[in-house]
Amino acid sequence: MPSFLLLHGISSRRPPEHWQFWLAAVLAADGHQVLYPGLPFPDTPSFDEWDAALADQLEVLGADGEERVVICHSLSCLLWLKSASTSAGDPSLVVDRLLLVSPPESSRVPEDGASFRLSDLDATAVRRSATKIRIVCSDNDPFNPVGGDKLYGEPLGVETTVITGAGHITPSTGYGPWPDLAAWCAEPERRM
Repeated sequence: MPSFLLLHGISSRRPPEHWQFWLAAVLAADGHQVLYPGLPFPDTPSFDEWDAALADQLEVLGADGEERVVICHSLSCLLWLKSASTSAGDPSLVVDRLLLVSPPESSRVPEDGASFRLSDLDATAVRRSATKIRIVCSDNDPFNPVGGDKLYGEPLGVETTVITGAGHITPSTGYGPWPDLAAWCAEPERRM
């Protein structure tokens, strides 16, 4: 049975109306191990602090040999991409499935999250960090006008789903309950 780690973005205090909160409850009700930590200082996050928290969570995730699935939203996508680059070759970082939802363009990250900005994308290191990687983004994300498909999906060579008109994929654009994502958690080959 898969175990799940959900990682939030900047200024998120895991609000109950967010799709991650909803998903954590659905997965836990189905008997999955679900980790959904409040990352340190969400309004003024530090890459080093979030990276240490990520390492701690990955030690616990799937400790009994379950499939390890990480689902990142927004700034935590850059957390993963940068962690993969700085920790290349660290087997504890490798997971079975990685889903990056609404990865922002580095230049669009608010100044309070500047330590997460990427100078470049180490595609090889990122591909090594997960057996399967998938990106879900929107065609009108204000934090990534280039598009997650072009900026990350193509360089990584991974499947990318582009949702029309979904903005940054938050409750304000209709993403509280997200049944397609819950279905993907159970069936990784399913389209969203």
